[in-house]
Amino acid sequence: MLHVAKKSGTDISRSEESRLEEAVALTAAIGLEVAEGVIAPLARATPATLIGAGKAEEIKTLCQAIEPEVVIVNAQLSPVQQRNLERLWGAKVLDRTALILEIFGERARTREGQLQVELAHLTYQRSRLVKSWTHLERQRGGFGFLGGPGETQIETDRRLIGERIAKIKRELEEVKRTRGLHRRARKKVPYPVVALVGYTNAGKSTLFNRLTSAEVLAKDMLFATLDPTMRGLKLPSGRSIILSDTVGFIADLPTQLVAAFRATLEEVLEADIILHVRDAAHEESDAQKADVLKVLHELGVDEDQRRLVEVLNKIDLLEPDVRKALLARNKVTSRMLTGEQMAVSAVTGAGLDMLTQSIDRLLGSQEQTMRLALGVDDGAGLAWAYENGRVLERRQTEKEMYLVVAGDEAIVDRFSRRFPGKLTIIDQDQRRKAISS
Repeated sequence: MLHVAKKSGTDISRSEESRLEEAVALTAAIGLEVAEGVIAPLARATPATLIGAGKAEEIKTLCQAIEPEVVIVNAQLSPVQQRNLERLWGAKVLDRTALILEIFGERARTREGQLQVELAHLTYQRSRLVKSWTHLERQRGGFGFLGGPGETQIETDRRLIGERIAKIKRELEEVKRTRGLHRRARKKVPYPVVALVGYTNAGKSTLFNRLTSAEVLAKDMLFATLDPTMRGLKLPSGRSIILSDTVGFIADLPTQLVAAFRATLEEVLEADIILHVRDAAHEESDAQKADVLKVLHELGVDEDQRRLVEVLNKIDLLEPDVRKALLARNKVTSRMLTGEQMAVSAVTGAGLDMLTQSIDRLLGSQEQTMRLALGVDDGAGLAWAYENGRVLERRQTEKEMYLVVAGDEAIVDRFSRRFPGKLTIIDQDQRRKAISS
C-alpha cells in the first residue's frame, strides 16, 4: 500500500497517517491484506510515474522482496502512470478510484446499483483499455479489477465500450423515470422524506436500524451500505415519514461515482430534511464533515440550513462528561429551527427521542395550517380530510364541522382543489383561535 502525500490547500486537512489508515481499511473491505504501508511525500508530480524516481525504485525493491498480488496507490493515476508503475514493479497497480470501484462492484446488490457501478467502471476503464489480470486468484467477487466468479470480461475496444455505456445510460434513465413515478406516488400519500447522509462508517445504517427496527447491514466497515433503503417511521406527533439510508461519502470520491450514483442520491435532493450523521468520536470528524458538505454541494443540495440537521453519532465512545454535556445541549438545540446539531448514540439509543422531536418540529415549521368548514352530513369529505392531511383540531355544531388541518404546500393545493371555497389558510398564531372563532 502506497499513500501519496500531496500538499493540501484546504484549511481542514487530515494527517497523512490517517489517510493511509483509511486506505488500508478500504483495502480490507474487499478482503485484501496489506503487507506493507508506505507514505510517499510529493512536492511535485512526475508525469511518468507520479512519484519521484527514488521512491519508485524503493517500492520496486520492496515488491521484489514481498511479491505482492497487487500494489494499491492511494492517489489518482493517469493511464500512463499506471502502466509505467506496473512495468517497473512487476505487479498489478490499482489507484484509489479503481479500489473504490472494486468495493462498489462487490457490494452492489440491486439492479440499479449494479448498473451504476458498471457505468462508473466502464467510464474509468475506457481510457485504460486494460483487461483483468487473470493470473490473480478468482475466489473473490468484484467487478473486474481483481477478478472473480461471474465476472464480465471488459471489452477493450472503444466502440464496444461506448455502446455498452450508452445502453447502461438508457437503462438508468428508465430507472430514474421509475423513481420519479415512485416519488410522485409518495407525494400523493404524502409522507415527508428524511434522508441520512454522512461519511462512510459514521453509523448511518445503525441509526437507521435503531429508528425503524429494520435489519439493514450495519458493520464496522467502509461502504457497508451501497444500495438505498427506505422504511416508514412514525414521529412523536403521530406524523408518518419515510426514512432513507444512503451510500456513505468519502474523501476524494471518484468523479465517475458522483455522476453514476446521481440517480440514487436524488433521494437526498428530494428530501424534506437531511440528517448529516457524523462520527463524533473520530479524531478527524471536522475533516469528514467538510468532505460530506463538499459532495452535497456538488450534487446540488442548496445551502438552506432549515432542512439540514447535524447528528453527532457514537457519543457512547466519548468521555462521560463530554457525553453528558452534549445530551444536555440537545434540549436547547431541539427547540431551534435552524443550525441544529443533535448528539445521539445509535448503539445505546441515547438522544434519539430528542432527535425525533427535532425532526417533528422542523417538519411542522414547513407546514401550513388550514381551517376547513364542512357540512355535518359530509362524511366522505371528513374521511378524505383525515386520510390526506393531519387534522389538528375538530369541532362540530348542529350544521357544520370545523377542522384545523396541517400540511405542506402540495397538501394545501390538494385541499384547495377538493374543497373550493371552504378552506381558509391561517397562520401559526391563529391556530389556537381557529376553532373557537
